[in-house]
Formats: sequence, structure tokens, C-alpha cells
Amino acid sequence: MAHSIRFPRRHDKADRNGRYAVRLCITKNKRRKYIALDLYADPAYWDEAGEQFIILRNLKGAEQKAENKQREADNALLAKYKVRAREIVERFEIEGIDWTLNQFEDAFLNTSKQGKFNAYFTDRIAELHATGHIGNSQTYKQTQDMLRSYDRKLDQRLFSDIDLRYVRGFDMFLQKRGCCGNTRKFYFKALRAILNRANAEGVGSVATYPFGRGGFEVSKLEEATAKRYLPAAELSKLKSTSASNPQCEYARKLFLFSYYCYGISFIDMAMLTTAQIKQMEDGDYIVYKRQKIKRQKGVKPISIKITPAIRQLIGSLQAASPTVDDFLLPIVTRSGYTGERLSTCTFEPVTASTRNTCACSPRNSESIST
Repeated sequence: MAHSIRFPRRHDKADRNGRYAVRLCITKNKRRKYIALDLYADPAYWDEAGEQFIILRNLKGAEQKAENKQREADNALLAKYKVRAREIVERFEIEGIDWTLNQFEDAFLNTSKQGKFNAYFTDRIAELHATGHIGNSQTYKQTQDMLRSYDRKLDQRLFSDIDLRYVRGFDMFLQKRGCCGNTRKFYFKALRAILNRANAEGVGSVATYPFGRGGFEVSKLEEATAKRYLPAAELSKLKSTSASNPQCEYARKLFLFSYYCYGISFIDMAMLTTAQIKQMEDGDYIVYKRQKIKRQKGVKPISIKITPAIRQLIGSLQAASPTVDDFLLPIVTRSGYTGERLSTCTFEPVTASTRNTCACSPRNSESIST
């Protein structure tokens, strides 16, 4: 790919001090593009052939010495620009990219963001955290931590380093740690999402993208889990038999609530509020959006009719443990918890013995994550 990189000064338009702008001129296939550098040259002190500032020797005046020193600094800056421009073109050629002048300009003007995979990964985690996507930020952080375990030089990796060979090595690393296919899929989905976003924003490496046709197939990692069914007789016992232990009885009622609500998840049960009970022509309904996807576009709410069994469970749970704020069920038992603080707490049922203790204490019970 024929190209040239030059740093000529303008001849047609001077500033108020009689200086002319020095620009980067990138030429490819007989087409050129000029990029402003915020450098200006006095024609008397500009070497047209060498495309650099003229440095004088044996100066005596303080003002002349200061101007000469500034020209030396400008030459040093020009040298850095020349190196940067060459490195960009070399990287394009290594990655097999038939680059355009606009791509070169974007790379030259945004060099600080180019190629730094882990820095981009960290910024994305922070962005998700700041916008309330706590679950996704935690998923990405877990993936980043696992990549750090695999690759001690992760901070030095460019996007072009995250190629097919790299992800295959990561997969082998996970297998040696005993990770099953579904666990490996968890990490690779997050890694793929990061690379897809980076490519869409123009900071990734399309040429070395490891997924897609002919690349690493994340879908093939999925393993079918053995289906486990609760016999009808056991389900009948759960419905009709109360537990003597308060915690077990609390768990039994939550299980039945989830069962009657078509398998509603724990996090969605925990986040239900009384405002989500809607009165309709044929009765009352619980209307909610899944916490996992509620911020996605076009997500439709789920409507569950409140049957006598569901209504009885709600009343029984509320009678056994007081609810706080506007929550429908006594799963969140500490008032005022919101955002990340709420999503990282663990919860226990409030009973006579625990009513005056902290209900968000670290325990081995299930934690809420979004």
C-alpha cells in the first residue's frame, strides 16, 4: 500500500505574527489528508527540505535563546509525531487492514485510547457501575480477574493481542482449572461483549477479532444440564406440611410463591413492591419486569394473576416477618438500602429472635445481584 508521511508548512495563510501552520500530510493511493498539529513556523527559521525548525548556534541575546529553545522543543514534538504516524501505519499493516485516510486520522488523534485492551475493559466496568448496571459490572470484573490470573501481562495487551490463539489459550487455562463448559461460556460471553463494543467504537482490532465465523465458537461451550424434577408426592408434601424451624418455613413459602408465580426468580421476588399489584377486570395481578433485562429496549412486563394460593402466601409471609419501605415480601428487611448497597447484601427472615439484629449481615444465604 503506497503511502507517504510528511510535515510541510502552509504557504497560503499566515497568523498575525507572520507564522505558517505546520501540518501532517498523509498520502495514500494519490489521495492526501492534512491534520493540524497546533505548530507554527516563521519561514526564516523553517527548513523546507528537512521539514523541521532551524536551530541556530552561538546566540547571545536572551530573547533569541528563548526562541531557539522553543524551536528545539517543537522539533522534538515533530519527531514524536513522526514516530506516532509510522507506528500507526505499521500496526495497520501488521493487522492486515486496508486503512483509509479517515482511519489514520482517528488513530492519530486518539492514540491514547487505541489498542489498550485492559484499560478499556476497566473503563467499561466503571461505566456500568456508575449507571446502575451492578450485575453486569460484577460479571465483567470477574472475567477481568480471571484474565489477570491467566495473563500476568494483561495490562500491556493491545486489542490486536486478543486474537484466536489468545482466547484458545484462555479456554485451555479454564479447562485446567476444572471449569465446565457453562462456566467457560460465562467468561467468554463477557469477553466477546467487550471486544464487540470496542470494535463498534473504533478502538478495537477487527482484523484479529477471535469470535464469529471461523473463530472461537462460544455457543459450543454450552452443556445441557440434567433435568431434575420434583415428584408430585414431594410437591404435595411441601404444599401441605409446615416446617417447625422458622427459617425452613420461610424458605418453603418463598419456594411455593415462586412456583405459583411461574418460577419467578429470587431477585425478582425480592424487588416486588405493592405498587406492582394492578387491579384489572378479572382480578388483581402482579405486573413486573425482570431485573436482569428491565433496562433493555422493548422489554414487556410480565403479568401474573394473584390466585388465592398466592394471596395466602403473601399474607402469611407478611404476618411472620414485617416488610419495609414498599416491598411486597419480607426479603429485603432493612429500610433505606438502594443501588449497589442493596444488591450486595444477603438476607435472612426476621423472626422473634432476629427482629432487633441487622438483617443485612454477611451470611451464607443467597445474595441479591442484578
